[in-house]
Amino acid sequence: MRFALMTEPQQGLGYDEILALADTAEDAGIEAFFRSDHYTSFPGEAGLPTTDAWATLAGLARDTSHIHLGTLVSPVTFRLPGPFAKLVATVDEMSGGRVEIGIGAGWNEREHAELGIPFPPLGDRYDMLEESLAIVHGLWTEPDGWSFDGERWKVAGSRFHPRPTGTGSRHPHLILGGDGGPRLSRLVATYADEFNRQSATPDKVRAAYANVRAACSALGRDPDQIVYSAMVGVLLAETEAELEDRVRDLIAMTGAEGDAKAWLAERRERWIMGTPDEAWDRVRALEEAGVERIMLQDFLPRDLDMVQLMGRVFASA
Repeated sequence: MRFALMTEPQQGLGYDEILALADTAEDAGIEAFFRSDHYTSFPGEAGLPTTDAWATLAGLARDTSHIHLGTLVSPVTFRLPGPFAKLVATVDEMSGGRVEIGIGAGWNEREHAELGIPFPPLGDRYDMLEESLAIVHGLWTEPDGWSFDGERWKVAGSRFHPRPTGTGSRHPHLILGGDGGPRLSRLVATYADEFNRQSATPDKVRAAYANVRAACSALGRDPDQIVYSAMVGVLLAETEAELEDRVRDLIAMTGAEGDAKAWLAERRERWIMGTPDEAWDRVRALEEAGVERIMLQDFLPRDLDMVQLMGRVFASA
């Protein structure tokens, strides 16, 4: 099993705090650091400072040495596909080829409204996602002179240099996430290096992975070329008392209601939660369902002690 750290810096973190988090993950031996790509603060208090995901990743590309870096996920509504392909390639060059990139249709209407970003209906956003993937993939992999004639965007005689090296076989490691519906599964089979099932449970990942594998087979692609991953909330502690302290911290940060024990009980079956032995029980259940990499979704990004504990528990697995 492989492990990555997934963080939510829109909870008010400035760059120095993000760097401290990435440095801690790197020192702990965690293979990859992902951050969300959001422009409004949540969960918890609204109006907290937020930073641009790719601006901070460019900084991390220079301020870290070997940990992989990426977003989960960058909405296609935020950036035009051609300039986005150039942005990712630039950060990839700055990092020495350590970039991984998640792309999605976007979902948070509020952050679009706050910045004047158009937020079309979901079907239109999926159309944008499909064209964006075709353009990004084409700019990174097709020879000079490549063109694309889409409904929304057109590319004429592209000359895209430098080409990103990235961590994938064809381009920077490209991740698509969701519930594994028919359209998304086809896009994974066509363009992606990894499929990530969010809010993952063993039953959910089995069904989603089966859809992706079927889509790969239908397109003549080996399903085993895809990495099958899961996004799972994490709350880890050495003892039960320490866990309850972290639950209280999390409730305070996110504004969730209820007492710590009730909150804890409700998430025991969904999160990687508890002492190291309890956490590994959950990991093994996901592994048996076909999960190859787990994105440990951390909602306590200032708790560097917990990140260090993740490294001790998971990094040597």
